[in-house]
Amino acid sequence: MARGTRHTLASPATEPAHTAPTGHLTALTIHHLGQRGDGVAPTENGSVYVPLALPGEVVEAEVSGDRGKLLSILQPSPERVAPVCRHVGQCGGCALQHWEVSKYHDWKRGLVEEALARAGLSTEIKDLIPAHGEGRRRAVFHARSTGGSAGRGNDILAVGFAGRRSHAIVAIDACPILAPGLDGALPAAWAVAQILAPLAKPLDIQVTATDTGLDMDVRGSGPLKPALVARLAEIAGEHRLARLTRHGELVLQREPPMISMGSARVTLPPGSFLQATAAGEETLAGLVLEATKGAARVADLFSGVGTFALRLARKARVSAYEYSEPAIDALNRATRGVSGLKPVTGEVRDLFRRPLYPLELKNFDAVVFDPPRQGAEAQAQQLAQSKVPLVVGVSCDPVSFARDARILTDKGFRLESVTPVDQFLYSAHVELVGVFRR
Repeated sequence: MARGTRHTLASPATEPAHTAPTGHLTALTIHHLGQRGDGVAPTENGSVYVPLALPGEVVEAEVSGDRGKLLSILQPSPERVAPVCRHVGQCGGCALQHWEVSKYHDWKRGLVEEALARAGLSTEIKDLIPAHGEGRRRAVFHARSTGGSAGRGNDILAVGFAGRRSHAIVAIDACPILAPGLDGALPAAWAVAQILAPLAKPLDIQVTATDTGLDMDVRGSGPLKPALVARLAEIAGEHRLARLTRHGELVLQREPPMISMGSARVTLPPGSFLQATAAGEETLAGLVLEATKGAARVADLFSGVGTFALRLARKARVSAYEYSEPAIDALNRATRGVSGLKPVTGEVRDLFRRPLYPLELKNFDAVVFDPPRQGAEAQAQQLAQSKVPLVVGVSCDPVSFARDARILTDKGFRLESVTPVDQFLYSAHVELVGVFRR
């Protein structure tokens, strides 16, 4: 095997040279990338998956089973670029900062193509739309105390993201894929974690950038004494958080955390779901609005706080369904006093256990569904039996989308087009919008 110049990795992904190997060292040729963004090297014993490796590269790896740890790059790809973050390889948040952007986009579009092909579906797959915009406007930071017993003064606190294929926390003080609206989120998360660290409990700290400031919800602390709650309120004030909640319970609110959706303003429930980027939300909503143009009555299934419903209502009467009561309450409140909106009704309903049935769907001109990652199999089965002429599916998982799409196409729907959308920059996740017509 011909070898070029050896490129030893100089990143946090590479452990010190004196670390004892746990597998065998070997040279591997990377053939393609897997679904998680790892390089795939065919061997006589099966495929080996090597994070941070690119197609066409020859690498030296420490192999254990089907996993390879990248040690050095013997022949680098001309498509390799310098990562934008020093935590690449250690932090589990990004998988592909090291790949030239056009190839990265082609690969993400290919994830959609592959999922549809495996389901036996053929349709027009449009060009991927980059929708990172200014960056991620919500993040969940994890905080863990390690290294000693609580209260003994020798704990080590880490606040950051989970490591690659690990529960260990990679401590960070900056993240280049976060939106400017999240400036101050990490210092605030560190401050909160330091207050709660003596409890020695794992914490998850969700922070969302809103129009009125940072909204933070802390989970994992357990019951707190009043003095600790008061100290948390002080921290929230010092860091000028719009709101701080703990397990959804209010600690301090300076301003209601609000997000604009079309012409409406939504006050977010604590810890609520929101599209990862503002550009992603606008892109997905634009595709949904274009596909439903001319529809007079629309059902918005898995509506959340109204990402699509509040925009659709400019042109159509909308019935929104969502299992979260706080989300529906927020949606309904957001419609009050807003001029130019047609009637919007929000209903709490668990569409996994009680999907809308064909009789309930008969008066709708179009249905939009945007389920969680597991998809909407039960609802797709009911849609397939309905007379609805137009269905628009939004998904963050091409595999579950393809399964649901096959249910619809088997019952007479035609999958007209699919548009991939990339709002999860450098990750293996891709959004899409699919349009179905009878």
